[in-house]
Amino acid sequence: MRALRNAGLVTGALIVGAAVAIALFAPLLVPHDPFAQDLSRRLIPPFWMEGARAGHPLGTDQLGRDYLSRLIYGARISMLIGIATTIASGLIGIALGVAGGFFGGRVDDAVLFAITARLSIPLILVALAIVSVVGSSLTVVVMTLGLLLWDRFAVVARVATMQVRNLDYVAAAWAAGCSKGRIVLREILPNILSPLAVVATLEVALAILLEAALSFLGLGVPPPLPSWGLMIAEGKDYMFFSPWVIMIPGVALFIVVFGINLLGDGLRDLLRTGRVA
Repeated sequence: MRALRNAGLVTGALIVGAAVAIALFAPLLVPHDPFAQDLSRRLIPPFWMEGARAGHPLGTDQLGRDYLSRLIYGARISMLIGIATTIASGLIGIALGVAGGFFGGRVDDAVLFAITARLSIPLILVALAIVSVVGSSLTVVVMTLGLLLWDRFAVVARVATMQVRNLDYVAAAWAAGCSKGRIVLREILPNILSPLAVVATLEVALAILLEAALSFLGLGVPPPLPSWGLMIAEGKDYMFFSPWVIMIPGVALFIVVFGINLLGDGLRDLLRTGRVA
């Protein structure tokens, strides 16, 4: 298969697949309760440093919580936010983009105005303002990011719809007397999913990074949930004497985002050729 010869796609798929598997089976993989505190075991170093203990391969944090367990649960939080945010933003952006590209005219003008207005908004500042006013919770973070990250979906869906709406099979559907809704659902949407799949992978990575930034600033996922961004924020006061407390979640965040971007680039290369196998 052509997909197996794309090293970036295979590597990205393996990384993302591993992250999803860890997120799904986190309760079965954790060696300790990620929320259990034991101050007598605080800041135990990981296995490659002097003073490590066998029961905590990645050490413990400033409250004595097992870092491996919190890292595993952090994958669940990050993947949940990334996927849920992408679904929410995708529904909004695809609906607007398809409406603008299919109907044109004033509808398209309204969609373009909405996209321009969204692009003029400083994303992280608005997210900070909303979360600080409404309050910090997992649901609020997902809803906030979902309402702010739809513009790429809208742009790509609009352009792809404008390219597809004039093709022969759409004209045949019009000639057969199909309704507008049926044409959009049966003829337009299935044929614009390829570029949207690439956008979705990039949006997952962006949502994970934005959640980590919000959590680092204290306005993301509230403690004691083990978000990777929150783990970095909680460990920054100990970074000079116990650098692993920020290094471990930082490396995990980098690997997952890197894998998602590799997957997106690989999908783009494959879909550009018009065939996957």
